[in-house]
Amino acid sequence: MFMLKKIVSAFFSPVFVCLGILILGLFCLWATRRQRLGKVLVTLGTVLLFLLSNSFLSSGLLLPLEQQYPALLQPEKISWEGGKSGTSPKWIVVLGGGHVSDPRLPANSQISAAALGRVVEGVRLYKAVPGSKLLLSGGAVFDPVPEAEVMAQIAVLLGVKPQDIRLESDSRDTAEEAEIIAKMIGREKIILVTSASHMPRSMALFRKRGMQPIPAPADFQVRRAQRLTPGWFFPGSSSLGQVESAVHEYLGLAWAWLRGAI
Repeated sequence: MFMLKKIVSAFFSPVFVCLGILILGLFCLWATRRQRLGKVLVTLGTVLLFLLSNSFLSSGLLLPLEQQYPALLQPEKISWEGGKSGTSPKWIVVLGGGHVSDPRLPANSQISAAALGRVVEGVRLYKAVPGSKLLLSGGAVFDPVPEAEVMAQIAVLLGVKPQDIRLESDSRDTAEEAEIIAKMIGREKIILVTSASHMPRSMALFRKRGMQPIPAPADFQVRRAQRLTPGWFFPGSSSLGQVESAVHEYLGLAWAWLRGAI
């Protein structure tokens, strides 16, 4: 089921959809007599690619996800009263976001930009909250080395004490992260760090497991620029990446809802 989910989601990638329409249109133009259909498909693919690579559309799709939870700017003011927080560690849980364990590269170049943003935010919170500890999460999905181990190397490089780090290295996706972490540390209050667009789904999954997450979104892709830049008026690959992130999260939310996981 896990592999099937990954394969099916790939078919909804904006680049795959646009290329599929364009290739089908070119096939009709060059290999069949259905010239009108070919022209329609090529036009549709081109227009769709232009729209999806435009920042106005991509920001509009991603903003509803990223704006649900604001950045945690003053973590030192969090109230940890209640439960066992007086004697238990204040956990900062950082979810994985993709990696490739290439031994030729330093650890910070082995994880995705999204994952690096999450780790940096986790370290910032760790340094701001006295008595806190990091729980880094991420298994070995398509790689022999668990992502949590690579994240831990980066956290140490950024000044986190090794004894303040705990790893969850068995999960393959967010649902499994929530399930395993709930068993590891119980249902106490935690600070949950993940990408801003991924936070709504993560919060729902962790709450379903009875946990009390405080959202600390990182890796914001849509930022409020103080001035207009030329990039706002031209299509670009970054906008396609934003659309892909948005589609991935909307599909993930729908799938979790259908399974009763949220």
